[in-house]
Amino acid sequence: MSRRMPVFFVGHGSPMNAIETNVWSRGFRALGEAAPTPKAILAISAHWYVRGTFLTDNALPETIHDFGGFPKALFDMQYPARGSHDLAERVVRLVGEKSSLSTEWGLDHGTWSVLHHMRPEADVPVVQLSIDRRLTPAEHLALGKTLAPLRDEGIWILASGNVTHNLREAMTSRARGETATPAWAARFDTAVEKATSQHDGDTLAKIIATDDGRMSHPSLDHYLPLLYAVGAAGGEGAVKYPIEGFDYGSLSMRSVVIGG
Repeated sequence: MSRRMPVFFVGHGSPMNAIETNVWSRGFRALGEAAPTPKAILAISAHWYVRGTFLTDNALPETIHDFGGFPKALFDMQYPARGSHDLAERVVRLVGEKSSLSTEWGLDHGTWSVLHHMRPEADVPVVQLSIDRRLTPAEHLALGKTLAPLRDEGIWILASGNVTHNLREAMTSRARGETATPAWAARFDTAVEKATSQHDGDTLAKIIATDDGRMSHPSLDHYLPLLYAVGAAGGEGAVKYPIEGFDYGSLSMRSVVIGG
């Protein structure tokens, strides 16, 4: 039997972390170096936020540069991982009839900007799972739970988002020269840490509706990947936070490793 693989939630932050050497990119690299080598990776990124649950079914997934206003060096980056039809079909069987295969997406920067450091050789297949924007947080948590068997099949489950992600507030504060972390971001980050440490998925699904949750996430796209990770962990395993801190004042870069 394969060794049970860890579940990751990675705070991916700015696309520039892909080409910069900084505290965040060094943290991503350390995550990969500490983890067992997987047979394949199932990625859930904040940036494939659509109406429906899809699995990439590309033999060679496109490296998607889903951003603007960054240096050419970032747009030139490629992450040439193979896809995996077998893994995509396996996830469809786990998730159920509401999911389907797709060749209309690839690997967006929520996935490849992290994997560029975690698996720099791009040497294992990667499949990406979309986030259905029509589902409730509790439904996303339940969907994550269906992925748990993959951990015993040599598969990394890599969720990528941010615990707090209010870019308008972050950019406005930066323009004013403010660098301190606002109270709402610190409170929400602490609440998420507490609930995640306790494997309390029900609380994580509910606290996004609090005042601090709404301030931290005007859109749910960067929060929902965490629910997939906690769901897939199945309520067991040590919870570690190898990366902590805030970028741009209020953007939590907290990353979580569960089990493995």
